[in-house]
Amino acid sequence: MCTKKTFKILFILALLNLFSFSALKATEECFEGVSRSIFKFNLAFDSAILEPIAKGYDKLPAPVKKGTNNFTSNIATLLSIPNSLLQGNIKQVGHSTGSFLVNTTVGVLGFLNPAEKLGFVSHKEDVGQTLGAYGLGPGCYLVLPILGPSTARDTFGLVADTFVDPFAHITIREKELFGISGSDIDYFSVKGTGVVDFRANNLSNFDSLEENSIDLYSSYKSIYLQDRKNKINNSISEDDEWGNLDN
Repeated sequence: MCTKKTFKILFILALLNLFSFSALKATEECFEGVSRSIFKFNLAFDSAILEPIAKGYDKLPAPVKKGTNNFTSNIATLLSIPNSLLQGNIKQVGHSTGSFLVNTTVGVLGFLNPAEKLGFVSHKEDVGQTLGAYGLGPGCYLVLPILGPSTARDTFGLVADTFVDPFAHITIREKELFGISGSDIDYFSVKGTGVVDFRANNLSNFDSLEENSIDLYSSYKSIYLQDRKNKINNSISEDDEWGNLDN
Protein backbone atom coordinates (compact mmCIF):
# COMPACT_ATOMS: atom_id res chain seq x y z
CA MET A 1 0.00 0.00 0.00
CA CYS A 2 1.06 3.59 -0.55
CA THR A 3 0.96 4.31 3.18
CA LYS A 4 3.35 1.47 3.96
CA LYS A 5 5.79 2.60 1.26
CA THR A 6 5.63 6.13 2.64
CA PHE A 7 6.47 4.91 6.13
CA LYS A 8 9.41 2.90 4.81
CA ILE A 9 10.80 5.97 3.02
CA LEU A 10 10.30 8.13 6.10
CA PHE A 11 11.98 5.50 8.26
CA ILE A 12 15.07 5.39 6.03
CA LEU A 13 15.31 9.18 5.87
CA ALA A 14 14.83 9.48 9.61
CA LEU A 15 17.47 6.82 10.25
CA LEU A 16 20.00 8.65 8.06
CA ASN A 17 19.07 11.91 9.71
CA LEU A 18 19.45 10.44 13.18
CA PHE A 19 22.88 8.91 12.68
CA SER A 20 24.15 11.93 10.76
CA PHE A 21 23.43 14.33 13.59
CA SER A 22 22.96 12.26 16.75
CA ALA A 23 26.40 13.32 17.96
CA LEU A 24 25.02 16.80 18.51
CA LYS A 25 24.04 16.92 22.18
CA ALA A 26 22.68 20.43 21.80
CA THR A 27 19.96 21.18 19.29
CA GLU A 28 21.38 22.73 16.13
CA GLU A 29 19.63 24.55 13.28
CA CYS A 30 20.86 22.46 10.36
CA PHE A 31 18.06 23.28 7.93
CA GLU A 32 16.76 26.65 9.10
CA GLY A 33 15.93 27.98 5.65
CA VAL A 34 13.93 24.89 4.71
CA SER A 35 12.36 24.65 8.17
CA ARG A 36 11.17 28.26 8.04
CA SER A 37 9.59 27.66 4.63
CA ILE A 38 7.79 24.57 5.91
CA PHE A 39 6.77 26.51 9.00
CA LYS A 40 5.06 29.13 6.80
CA PHE A 41 3.27 26.36 4.93
CA ASN A 42 2.11 24.83 8.22
CA LEU A 43 0.78 28.19 9.40
CA ALA A 44 -1.21 28.53 6.17
CA PHE A 45 -2.53 24.97 6.56
CA ASP A 46 -3.54 25.71 10.14
CA SER A 47 -5.28 28.95 9.20
CA ALA A 48 -7.16 27.45 6.25
CA ILE A 49 -8.04 24.00 7.58
CA LEU A 50 -7.05 23.02 11.12
CA GLU A 51 -8.10 26.16 13.02
CA PRO A 52 -11.62 26.32 11.44
CA ILE A 53 -12.16 22.62 12.24
CA ALA A 54 -10.91 23.17 15.80
CA LYS A 55 -13.25 26.14 16.29
CA GLY A 56 -16.19 24.05 15.12
CA TYR A 57 -15.14 21.19 17.41
CA ASP A 58 -14.84 23.63 20.31
CA LYS A 59 -18.57 24.40 20.02
CA LEU A 60 -19.50 20.80 20.86
CA PRO A 61 -20.92 20.09 24.34
CA ALA A 62 -18.23 19.85 27.03
CA PRO A 63 -18.99 16.16 27.84
CA VAL A 64 -18.45 15.24 24.17
CA LYS A 65 -15.09 17.02 24.05
CA LYS A 66 -14.03 15.51 27.36
CA GLY A 67 -15.00 12.03 26.22
CA THR A 68 -13.09 12.48 22.95
CA ASN A 69 -10.00 13.64 24.82
CA ASN A 70 -10.26 10.66 27.17
CA PHE A 71 -10.63 8.25 24.23
CA THR A 72 -7.59 9.49 22.27
CA SER A 73 -5.50 9.68 25.46
CA ASN A 74 -6.46 6.11 26.32
CA ILE A 75 -5.33 4.89 22.88
CA ALA A 76 -2.05 6.80 23.34
CA THR A 77 -1.45 4.84 26.54
CA LEU A 78 -0.74 1.78 24.40
CA LEU A 79 2.42 3.49 23.12
CA SER A 80 3.42 4.54 26.63
CA ILE A 81 3.47 0.99 28.01
CA PRO A 82 6.31 -0.46 25.85
CA ASN A 83 8.32 2.77 26.08
CA SER A 84 8.03 2.89 29.87
CA LEU A 85 9.23 -0.72 29.88
CA LEU A 86 12.18 0.15 27.62
CA GLN A 87 13.07 2.98 30.01
CA GLY A 88 13.02 0.57 32.94
CA ASN A 89 10.21 2.47 34.63
CA ILE A 90 8.26 -0.50 35.97
CA LYS A 91 6.05 1.66 38.18
CA GLN A 92 4.88 3.65 35.16
CA VAL A 93 4.31 0.43 33.21
CA GLY A 94 1.93 -0.64 35.96
CA HIS A 95 0.14 2.71 36.02
CA SER A 96 -0.26 2.86 32.24
CA THR A 97 -1.39 -0.76 31.97
CA GLY A 98 -3.85 -0.36 34.82
CA SER A 99 -5.15 2.89 33.35
CA PHE A 100 -5.73 1.34 29.93
CA LEU A 101 -7.44 -1.80 31.25
CA VAL A 102 -9.76 0.08 33.62
CA ASN A 103 -10.66 2.84 31.15
CA THR A 104 -11.18 0.45 28.23
CA THR A 105 -13.55 -1.74 30.24
CA VAL A 106 -15.22 0.21 33.04
CA GLY A 107 -14.62 3.48 31.19
CA VAL A 108 -16.53 2.38 28.08
CA LEU A 109 -13.65 2.08 25.57
CA GLY A 110 -11.86 5.00 27.19
CA PHE A 111 -14.53 7.67 26.82
CA LEU A 112 -14.62 7.86 30.62
CA ASN A 113 -11.60 8.03 32.92
CA PRO A 114 -12.37 6.07 36.11
CA ALA A 115 -8.73 4.98 36.32
CA GLU A 116 -7.73 8.45 37.46
CA LYS A 117 -9.98 8.18 40.52
CA LEU A 118 -8.37 4.83 41.32
CA GLY A 119 -4.92 6.43 41.36
CA PHE A 120 -3.63 5.24 37.99
CA VAL A 121 -1.62 8.09 36.45
CA SER A 122 -0.45 7.49 32.87
CA HIS A 123 2.20 9.76 31.35
CA LYS A 124 2.63 9.77 27.59
CA GLU A 125 5.90 8.20 26.48
CA ASP A 126 7.30 7.64 22.99
CA VAL A 127 10.45 6.35 21.31
CA GLY A 128 11.93 9.85 21.08
CA GLN A 129 11.66 10.20 24.84
CA THR A 130 13.09 6.72 25.34
CA LEU A 131 16.13 7.57 23.21
CA GLY A 132 16.53 10.83 25.12
CA ALA A 133 16.32 8.97 28.43
CA TYR A 134 19.32 6.89 27.29
CA GLY A 135 21.32 10.03 26.59
CA LEU A 136 20.87 10.44 22.83
CA GLY A 137 20.94 14.12 21.97
CA PRO A 138 18.17 15.74 19.93
CA GLY A 139 20.43 16.49 16.96
CA CYS A 140 19.16 18.89 14.32
CA TYR A 141 16.00 20.88 14.85
CA LEU A 142 13.62 20.73 11.89
CA VAL A 143 10.00 21.39 11.00
CA LEU A 144 7.98 18.64 9.34
CA PRO A 145 5.12 19.36 6.89
CA ILE A 146 1.78 19.30 8.76
CA LEU A 147 3.36 17.53 11.76
CA GLY A 148 5.27 20.62 12.92
CA PRO A 149 8.39 21.00 15.14
CA SER A 150 10.71 18.04 15.58
CA THR A 151 14.37 17.04 15.88
CA ALA A 152 16.49 14.34 14.24
CA ARG A 153 15.95 12.10 17.26
CA ASP A 154 12.21 12.74 17.44
CA THR A 155 11.71 12.28 13.69
CA PHE A 156 13.29 8.85 13.94
CA GLY A 157 11.19 8.23 17.05
CA LEU A 158 8.01 9.26 15.26
CA VAL A 159 8.50 6.53 12.66
CA ALA A 160 9.80 4.00 15.20
CA ASP A 161 6.65 4.58 17.27
CA THR A 162 4.66 2.72 14.62
CA PHE A 163 6.76 -0.39 15.23
CA VAL A 164 6.27 -0.53 19.01
CA ASP A 165 2.74 0.86 19.28
CA PRO A 166 0.16 -1.98 19.53
CA PHE A 167 -2.49 0.32 18.03
CA ALA A 168 -0.31 0.91 14.97
CA HIS A 169 0.30 -2.85 14.82
CA ILE A 170 -3.39 -3.65 14.37
CA THR A 171 -4.16 -0.68 12.09
CA ILE A 172 -1.28 0.45 9.87
CA ARG A 173 0.28 -3.02 9.78
CA GLU A 174 -3.14 -4.72 9.62
CA LYS A 175 -2.12 -7.47 12.06
CA GLU A 176 -4.47 -9.12 14.52
CA LEU A 177 -3.85 -8.74 18.24
CA PHE A 178 -6.12 -10.73 20.58
CA GLY A 179 -8.52 -11.07 17.66
CA ILE A 180 -8.68 -7.30 17.09
CA SER A 181 -7.63 -5.63 13.84
CA GLY A 182 -8.16 -2.33 12.05
CA SER A 183 -6.98 -0.25 9.11
CA ASP A 184 -4.92 2.80 8.17
CA ILE A 185 -8.09 4.91 8.35
CA ASP A 186 -8.62 3.94 12.00
CA TYR A 187 -5.07 4.95 12.92
CA PHE A 188 -5.06 8.32 11.21
CA SER A 189 -8.62 9.09 12.31
CA VAL A 190 -7.67 8.69 15.97
CA LYS A 191 -4.43 10.64 15.56
CA GLY A 192 -6.18 13.38 13.61
CA THR A 193 -8.93 13.65 16.21
CA GLY A 194 -6.27 14.03 18.91
CA VAL A 195 -4.69 16.89 16.97
CA VAL A 196 -8.03 18.68 16.53
CA ASP A 197 -8.80 18.22 20.23
CA PHE A 198 -5.43 19.70 21.21
CA ARG A 199 -5.83 22.63 18.79
CA ALA A 200 -9.31 23.37 20.15
CA ASN A 201 -8.11 23.27 23.74
CA ASN A 202 -5.39 25.80 22.93
CA LEU A 203 -7.12 28.30 20.65
CA SER A 204 -6.39 31.23 22.96
CA ASN A 205 -2.81 30.07 23.60
CA PHE A 206 -2.04 29.98 19.88
CA ASP A 207 -3.61 33.41 19.36
CA SER A 208 -1.66 34.89 22.27
CA LEU A 209 1.59 33.38 21.03
CA GLU A 210 1.06 34.80 17.56
CA GLU A 211 0.20 38.26 18.89
CA ASN A 212 3.10 38.51 21.33
CA SER A 213 5.95 36.84 19.43
CA ILE A 214 8.59 38.89 17.65
CA ASP A 215 9.71 35.74 15.81
CA LEU A 216 6.92 33.16 15.82
CA TYR A 217 9.19 30.46 14.39
CA SER A 218 11.62 30.83 17.30
CA SER A 219 8.76 30.85 19.82
CA TYR A 220 7.37 27.56 18.52
CA LYS A 221 10.86 26.08 18.55
CA SER A 222 11.50 27.16 22.15
CA ILE A 223 8.19 25.79 23.42
CA TYR A 224 8.64 22.47 21.63
CA LEU A 225 12.22 21.88 22.79
CA GLN A 226 11.43 22.78 26.39
CA ASP A 227 8.40 20.51 26.37
CA ARG A 228 10.44 17.58 25.06
CA LYS A 229 13.19 18.22 27.61
CA ASN A 230 10.65 18.24 30.42
CA LYS A 231 9.06 15.00 29.23
CA ILE A 232 12.39 13.21 28.96
CA ASN A 233 13.26 14.34 32.49
CA ASN A 234 9.75 13.39 33.67
CA SER A 235 9.31 16.92 34.96
CA ILE A 236 6.24 17.87 32.91
CA SER A 237 3.40 19.32 34.95
CA GLU A 238 -0.16 18.10 34.52
CA ASP A 239 -1.18 21.75 34.92
CA ASP A 240 0.98 22.91 32.03
CA GLU A 241 -0.69 25.82 30.24
CA TRP A 242 -0.50 24.11 26.84
CA GLY A 243 -1.61 20.69 28.00
CA ASN A 244 0.09 17.81 26.21
CA LEU A 245 1.95 18.85 23.06
CA ASP A 246 2.17 15.26 21.81
CA ASN A 247 -1.48 14.91 20.92
